Amino acid sequence: MANAFKNAGLAATGTSLTDAYTAGSGVTATVIGLTCANISSTNPILVTIKFFDASANATFSIVKDAQVFLGGALVAVGGDQKLVLETGDKIKIISNTAASVDTIVSVMEQS
Repeated sequence: MANAFKNAGLAATGTSLTDAYTAGSGVTATVIGLTCANISSTNPILVTIKFFDASANATFSIVKDAQVFLGGALVAVGGDQKLVLETGDKIKIISNTAASVDTIVSVMEQS
């Protein structure tokens, strides 16, 4: 199995639930970092991060309505916490404010 470190960026997410990262076909990915930054002029914004489990066809909250203050960031995954995604699994982001969140998902993909 080959291992590759990758980043996925998502700019200016707003009030629609948006895919930030999807594990591709034949890929198992370990999320080693997930950061959401408030890029708006709203203080605070509320950010929800969801995990879609493709094999169960179910969605679960990682963080729900977390406050991210002006100029601040939310680190939802990092340090000792990891998240494993299998083929088709997704990380999704939504905010209560239009065009307010930049997201970076760092993963190690195994294929």
